[in-house]
Amino acid sequence: MGIDADLERIAFQESELQFDSFNLESGWALGSLLRDMAVERKLGVVIDVTLFSMPVFYTVLAGGTPDNPHWVRRKRNCVFRFLKSSYAVGLSLAKQETTIQAKFGLPDADYAPHGGSFPIVVKGTGCIGAVTVSGLPQREDHNLVVEALAKILGKDNGALKLA
Repeated sequence: MGIDADLERIAFQESELQFDSFNLESGWALGSLLRDMAVERKLGVVIDVTLFSMPVFYTVLAGGTPDNPHWVRRKRNCVFRFLKSSYAVGLSLAKQETTIQAKFGLPDADYAPHGGSFPIVVKGTGCIGAVTVSGLPQREDHNLVVEALAKILGKDNGALKLA
């Protein structure tokens, strides 16, 4: 898939993967589902679910590195700033042949426009937080988050995931 096709698919994901309601239990369930998926697949990742108001879920699995928490924070900052997936931010910048620093004056030390953080959106409310994975190649981080969201929301992951 090219950048345009990926951006179109991610926009579709963002429109489909929205909650009717979301609370602390929902965040814990989402984080726990991601953890179970990662453990089953023996993935060395960090998983984070954070609302704008507070952290809800956080875990580091065997194989995670000291750099992963920094990647989580930086990817999550992209979602919080742009209200869309960190991968979409990165692909949009790549398409424009620019960087987050050049276009928005945002430092790389605080923002990582790389795949793995996805907005938590409540229908009729908007973005209230982000779910983030770090430890895999960015496209795989993104796809893992999308798969978990699809599962928890009863959506068809096959129709949603990036090829």
